[in-house]
Amino acid sequence: MSSISGVDLGAAVVARLVEEQVTEVVLAPGSRNAPLAFAVWAEEKGPGRITLRTRIDERSAGFLALGLTKVGPRAGVVCTSGTAVANLHPAVLEAAHAGLALVVVTADRPARLRATGANQTTDQVGIFGPLVTTYDVAQVADLDAVPWGSPGPLHLNVRLDEPLVPEDASVSRLAALAPRPAAPPAAEVRASAARSLEIPALPTGPRTVVVAGDDAGPRARQLAEQAGWPLLAEPSSGARTGTHALRTYRLLLGTSLGAEVERVVVFGRPTLSRPVTRLLAREDVEVLVVPGRGAWPVRPPGSRELDGIPTAEPDDPGWLERWQQADRELGRKVDQLLAAEPRLTPYDVAAAVSAVLPPEGLLVVGASSPIRDLDLMARPARVGERRKVIANRGLSGIDGTISTAIGAALGRDSSRALALMGDVTFLHDQSSLVLGPYEERPDLTIVVVNDDGGSIFSMLEQGAPEHAAAFDRLFGTPHGVDLASLCVATRTPFLRVSSRPELEHALASPNGGIEVIDVLVGRADRRDLDARIRALASE
Repeated sequence: MSSISGVDLGAAVVARLVEEQVTEVVLAPGSRNAPLAFAVWAEEKGPGRITLRTRIDERSAGFLALGLTKVGPRAGVVCTSGTAVANLHPAVLEAAHAGLALVVVTADRPARLRATGANQTTDQVGIFGPLVTTYDVAQVADLDAVPWGSPGPLHLNVRLDEPLVPEDASVSRLAALAPRPAAPPAAEVRASAARSLEIPALPTGPRTVVVAGDDAGPRARQLAEQAGWPLLAEPSSGARTGTHALRTYRLLLGTSLGAEVERVVVFGRPTLSRPVTRLLAREDVEVLVVPGRGAWPVRPPGSRELDGIPTAEPDDPGWLERWQQADRELGRKVDQLLAAEPRLTPYDVAAAVSAVLPPEGLLVVGASSPIRDLDLMARPARVGERRKVIANRGLSGIDGTISTAIGAALGRDSSRALALMGDVTFLHDQSSLVLGPYEERPDLTIVVVNDDGGSIFSMLEQGAPEHAAAFDRLFGTPHGVDLASLCVATRTPFLRVSSRPELEHALASPNGGIEVIDVLVGRADRRDLDARIRALASE
């Protein structure tokens, strides 16, 4: 059987992406993926059903596509063969655990060149592991077997034979295959998969709280409001709104009030807080889990998975009122303690960023300390204001946070877009600020909490005084990098602040485009500060 040319197969793959409602494609340049690149370019220049975005770094490209997919449009990422594919792995794993329908298209050599020592050739089939659906595509007919509507990321490994470059690179020549009837939009597929029948109402009586982890959605809030239960909602849950959401729940779980909890209903992926993890592990607490998206969703030992979306009748209002009163009092104490601090703290930064986020705004939060600081400082917003807070909580890595934020800002029409991250997270993805002259730059304010290292470890076991001699070398990892010089190299507007008034002024006056606010804070007393905040709950 004669093989199809790489040019024709590349055009067929891109035509199928269009049919499957992939509207954004991020391209990392290469030689073997040239047929795919030309086909995407032709689609953008011709019918315009795909927006092409180009990045020189595959890891950045993967997370850019991830950020786009998080906020709505289904995105694909295209790369060449060899190590380029491996550099997509962090973004693909995050998509797998978050249940995002990212499409990954990797170019490969034809089968006859496998195991021959051919340049940039390795075994790419299944490279992302068993959690990711992979299809080896050598002929157009192979595309018919692909389950396009399945949840989670999809990997198409496309074996492209020469010729790789078209004789005529015109738009008309590259429109090789006529589109087939369009499939249901990806958003509809995901919504349909998520819908399920309501189950009988949960019985009232047990002292119940609703835990809303990442991507829980408004159903968690709706249940809490139906029953009159406290809502313990993480910032990226999509449920931290309304009067039932509590700001200081993480601290309150360590009090006698937290000890009274008898039942927990879990939505989403609650991985942010050790107090919540301990609550879900308690033998005296019944844990009911609403099925969530993604590979390996949260299933605490001894928990029971519900068959659908629970409802409940109104419960004893006194239970909620006690939590609300305790939350108000503790929140006031936390604010008073921080106001008395002589220097700017990471909590101040989180509070300032949260306060400036307007209705219809977008906030992307980095892993590690910033999202935990935000968890304590962000006051629940009013229902319906559509503030979208997202984070890569599938695996909670610091990989690709800048690129994720850029992708989300490009993909969502927001009144304002901000990103909050630590300095190590920023440095980990600094190459994502490298944007060519043809690439769109969204309006995005990146706020970097810069304490010259990894302060989160100072709050964990390894930050105890007995480990002080080894701490900086093993965990604190001071870097001494001048972020301003990095931003100058990429022509990214930059501002350094070190006080509350400076920070508030900088946040109130965005310049447009991508800009970086470098907020200098200390970490020498971070462990002591957190201990004093926790002590407020027991006073």
